[in-house]
Amino acid sequence: MPVRNLFFLFLAGLGVAAASGLGAGAAAKQEPSSDPRLSHGFRRAEKDGWIYVHLEGTPGEVGYQHGYLLAPEIEDNQKAIALSTTHAEKQTWDDLRFVAQKYFWPKVPAEYRAELEGMVEGLRARGSRLDVIDLVTMNAYMEFSYYDDELKRRAGAKVDTSPAEHCSAFVATGSYTKDGRVVIGHNNWTDYLTAARWNVIFDLVPTAGHHILMDGMPGLIHSADDFGINDAGILITETTISNFHGFDENAVPEFVRARKAMQYSESIDDFARLMEDGNNGGYANTWLVADRKNNEIARLELGLKNVILERTKDGYYTGANFPVNPKLAAEETDYPVGNPEAPDSVRRLRWEQLMAEYKGKIDVAAGQKFETDHYDALTKEIDPNERTICGHIDKSGRGVKGWQEPYGPAGVAQAKVADAAMAERMSFAAGMGHPCGVEFHAAEHLKEHPEFQWQQPLLRDIKANPWSVVSAAAPGETGSSRPGGTK
Repeated sequence: MPVRNLFFLFLAGLGVAAASGLGAGAAAKQEPSSDPRLSHGFRRAEKDGWIYVHLEGTPGEVGYQHGYLLAPEIEDNQKAIALSTTHAEKQTWDDLRFVAQKYFWPKVPAEYRAELEGMVEGLRARGSRLDVIDLVTMNAYMEFSYYDDELKRRAGAKVDTSPAEHCSAFVATGSYTKDGRVVIGHNNWTDYLTAARWNVIFDLVPTAGHHILMDGMPGLIHSADDFGINDAGILITETTISNFHGFDENAVPEFVRARKAMQYSESIDDFARLMEDGNNGGYANTWLVADRKNNEIARLELGLKNVILERTKDGYYTGANFPVNPKLAAEETDYPVGNPEAPDSVRRLRWEQLMAEYKGKIDVAAGQKFETDHYDALTKEIDPNERTICGHIDKSGRGVKGWQEPYGPAGVAQAKVADAAMAERMSFAAGMGHPCGVEFHAAEHLKEHPEFQWQQPLLRDIKANPWSVVSAAAPGETGSSRPGGTK
């Protein structure tokens, strides 16, 4: 029976009508740009591929600023997420909205509901017709594959787990770093459809919790690739756990827990507690965390059944989508642990090589080298492909089984690195697109690989932008509240 039929048989059993959304189809309401909710929010001119926005205030004010200042980009990002996710899940956007309203929206706490509803109001002021369920669907888009796979298993179907690979990351401290303090780095693997839109720096000052500086996508209240720092001294990133299976539709969405942990964590224990509380198994990750106050780092491998927290003040942890804990790997993944040629295992080997080579020398410059590394540890050649830390699946005739076909337009979208000193100043180094220098040209690629022509309307080039330092706004700094306003 087709997956789509299984999906609707399950939904029919629930006896629930499809979501109509909040105000979908209503005439767009125009509001003046002098709205007082915009008084503390502003947007700088784009630089090196990054869009910087400062959002500050109550949840409703933060949401309104987000929706108003990024309205064209949110509209565009929704189209890209919809095309990517509906193709991957073989569902319509209405199907995904139904799941978002049934399972995700009820678990969104009041604070983030107010932020999402404020975002809708900001969007409407710019003429957008998107509603709050569209935004919830966007925020949860990486969790749908986990939900759908679990649905098929319950129906007795054979499932080849296929959550997308996401990211290569490290965190180090003590004798491994140049100054003995923490250093953290991450690059974002994703399909290039959405990669080109992962270009926002959010400088977020909420009335509750901590000041956050994170990368992200227009319309998302969390980083989604989960690189960020807060003013309590916590640095956070992650990589997904490959071939993971398991999902609890009655628990809290990952996007809610990730945002909450970044906003409210003051210690590694706080972070672990907030991520585990209500864990639904969606977008299952190996989290790498640092506390710059005491130079401690940790790895939280967050399965649905198995949760493993390791920590040290002298060492390193790396991530490249491989499951670490043997029990978790056996019980909650289909990962080929015994295959040293699996792409993620090859990246894991390369991380070990780099950590040994750079012991005592790891700093931001070294981290930038790591995250743009093209050495294939299997062939021992410089060859950007699906086995290198800086991934370029578009150049691989092997692809990534279960996620990307050979020459699939996907790979690293951008990278970030920070050390303790930068985190103290609420800043980090960021390279949008391909800071490694190897560009992706959409028209040329589609001409050579017409099987991906379905992406043509929205697929963009991935450029080789330089690294730049992004920083939180200085106290009292303001900018134009008008769209595209500059500092």
